[in-house]
Amino acid sequence: IMSVFRDVTQAVPVAVFKLSQDFNNDQDPNKVNLGVGAYRTDEGLPWVLPVVKKVEKVIAHDDRLNHEYLPILGLPQFRSWASKIALGAASPAVQEDRVGAVQCLGGTGALRIGAEFLRRFHNGSNNTKTPVYVSAPTWENHNAVFASSGFEDVRSYKYWDAQNRGLDLAGFLGDLETCPEHSIFVLHACAHNPTGTDPTQEQWMKIAEVMMRRRLFVFFDSAYQGFASGDLDKDAWAIRYFVSMGFEMFCAQSFSKNFGLYNERVGNLTIVARDPDNLQRVLSQMEKIVRTTWSNPPSQGARLVAITLSDPGLFEDWKANVKTMADRVLLMRAQLQAKLQALGTPGTWGHITQQIGMFSFTGLNPKQVEYMVKERHVYLMASGRINMCGLTTKNIDYVAQSIHATVTSVQ
Repeated sequence: IMSVFRDVTQAVPVAVFKLSQDFNNDQDPNKVNLGVGAYRTDEGLPWVLPVVKKVEKVIAHDDRLNHEYLPILGLPQFRSWASKIALGAASPAVQEDRVGAVQCLGGTGALRIGAEFLRRFHNGSNNTKTPVYVSAPTWENHNAVFASSGFEDVRSYKYWDAQNRGLDLAGFLGDLETCPEHSIFVLHACAHNPTGTDPTQEQWMKIAEVMMRRRLFVFFDSAYQGFASGDLDKDAWAIRYFVSMGFEMFCAQSFSKNFGLYNERVGNLTIVARDPDNLQRVLSQMEKIVRTTWSNPPSQGARLVAITLSDPGLFEDWKANVKTMADRVLLMRAQLQAKLQALGTPGTWGHITQQIGMFSFTGLNPKQVEYMVKERHVYLMASGRINMCGLTTKNIDYVAQSIHATVTSVQ
């Protein structure tokens, strides 16, 4: 009997997970994994934040807790604290009761629920034709999430200037000026993935001015707050500026990186509306979307985050833990740049310390990446993106020598 699934084609593997699989299968003693987007200690191991361990014990010994369903929109304490972290507790928008939130399955879930809502209600009802703009390049899942939500026109806006290894502000502003009105723009709040290149505050102000004038919809993706600079407020500056300018907008938040809760899928979709009435109607529709997607969110990760953010002592512990991670990344950046320069590696390497966050866009081309993987057993994304946390004091010399050998022998 023939299978009903006979016409299903084999899908291409997800690049970053395929890279890890290839790394695991590699027997070379010098192998290095610079692909996966997760924090690693200087021993190359995953790190459970000390504050998380502390709060897990609190949860385990709290006899008042149970496993009843959470509300459809999620744990109320988590939602309000997560939004306050993004917007600032003193945000006028918060005080005016026009900020709401949906607890989601990670940052991806927040993007998906937001996209689903926009496809149904933004710029007319069920508008699949509204252009959605993502940066060139961007996190690979951005395109797919919006396309899977039914948007038919996902486009790129200019962002990375490959020649100068920095932001193409003129190109970015040009695309904002010429795109159709009401277009949706996905903006990285900080630590742009994959380039590690963020606009300055002055540049953000120019971007906001054009977006307000052209009536464009702002959808922030904030996956690295605190992780980029070690300062929560600094990393949320762009989001807060846009709110202060009067934008109605969405902000997808992930607590995977800054809490190390990768497998708990702790995400939040913050909604900033014009007034409380608009907010309530939006949330009522979000509830309908969530009900048919995952019905109710999981509690463990959300409880961990809510307890930490709402307790002043634990909050200070968490900020210190986040700074530990951010500082290690900054140290690896400085060391890699210094080692490449000491080796006399051709090209400029200043961008390694100018970029911010977990990732660095090395500027290596696909041929050079292939050489790095095959000849040097250093695994990185085809785009040339490396995870700075994959570098350790033990492997950084080897990685620097590998980049030097690659750049010298492969053009």
